[in-house]
Amino acid sequence: MKQLCDALAYMHEKGVVHRDLKPENILLESKAPDAPIKVADFGLARMVSTNDMMKTACGTPGYVAPEVLQNKGYSSGAVDVWSSGVILYILLCGFPPFYEEELPALFDQILKGRYDFPSPWWDNVSEDAKDLVRKMLTVDPKKRISAADVLKHKWVAGAAQSAVQLTTAQAQLKKYNVTRKFKKAALLVMGMGKLNKALADLQKPK
Repeated sequence: MKQLCDALAYMHEKGVVHRDLKPENILLESKAPDAPIKVADFGLARMVSTNDMMKTACGTPGYVAPEVLQNKGYSSGAVDVWSSGVILYILLCGFPPFYEEELPALFDQILKGRYDFPSPWWDNVSEDAKDLVRKMLTVDPKKRISAADVLKHKWVAGAAQSAVQLTTAQAQLKKYNVTRKFKKAALLVMGMGKLNKALADLQKPK
């Protein structure tokens, strides 16, 4: 997470927003326990400047930020921090914070920031780690922690990278990869039409 947010802080400083961060787009340089990561797949990335508003709805449903779903435009790398928060959640417990079979229900969860830290999977996770997850998965992008500030967070700044920690994270990713085969909604890459249809379904009177 430290390496990822270091890369994001650099990208955002240069005006680059990735817009489709997910485990599949974070690669290990080698099989070595301390191998650095590489951020991959910039197919949906965008250069932004001051007062530039992005309006394209894109990304992968389980990782997409609330402001993208609101379909009112978004203007910062905060969308990448949200996606990284989802990734962090998965690394810590082995399953995603937001999941529903139907896209409207999934989007409703995301828009409301509705997730928790269920027992027993989160019982041994530190409060500092949970605090960082909360700060990264803050619905309001203006209140969400930045990638640069993630690096200053107590849980990240005070962490020593070790083979044990990386092995645990890799085990959680393997666990997630097995279960996600059955979670088709999390594998779909959204286009504008699919997003708008799902949002329209979400907004229908019940």
